[in-house]
Amino acid sequence: MSHSMPPAPAPTWLVQSRLSPFPGSAVANWLFDEGSLTRRLTRLSRDGFSVTPLVEEWQTLRNDECAALGLPEQSEGWVREVYLRGHGEAWVFARSVAARSALQQGGLNIDELGSRSLGELLFCDEAFTRQPIEVCRYPQAWLPTAVATEGLWGRRSRFDRGPLSLLVAEVFLPSLWRAIEAQPEAC
Repeated sequence: MSHSMPPAPAPTWLVQSRLSPFPGSAVANWLFDEGSLTRRLTRLSRDGFSVTPLVEEWQTLRNDECAALGLPEQSEGWVREVYLRGHGEAWVFARSVAARSALQQGGLNIDELGSRSLGELLFCDEAFTRQPIEVCRYPQAWLPTAVATEGLWGRRSRFDRGPLSLLVAEVFLPSLWRAIEAQPEAC
């Protein structure tokens, strides 16, 4: 099921210095960590990490995504939505998008990832540069029905390599915070 054209207004995405009120330190630690989320989730799950694809298709990108990628509104792009799981439990909802034109020029086969982590690919390729992390309270209407909850923290950042830009958004689900509370030493 596609989530690209929700009936919700776009949130205001903010960098850390513009965020008010500021989330608690444990939440901020996860939101603004610039390392690989895949690696951090793998540690927390003690190697029980997996990726479940939900949507992988060409769609019209949301206006906030087009703006972040420097594209005209209503541009078409590849949309990949997945759950990042720990021991089978959905911990993070992730949505990654890239313009069709950039993918065709950029030499990255994002459409062939399947259950592999895009984050691991991005962090293994030193040619990618990461732009600043932006955060918001992610709109409930933009989440899959199974995890749709009001007020969840989400973050996004753009990864650039030559003409290719990927926008990666990650929404931290309540199950992740429970796992962190149960195993703070694993974080």
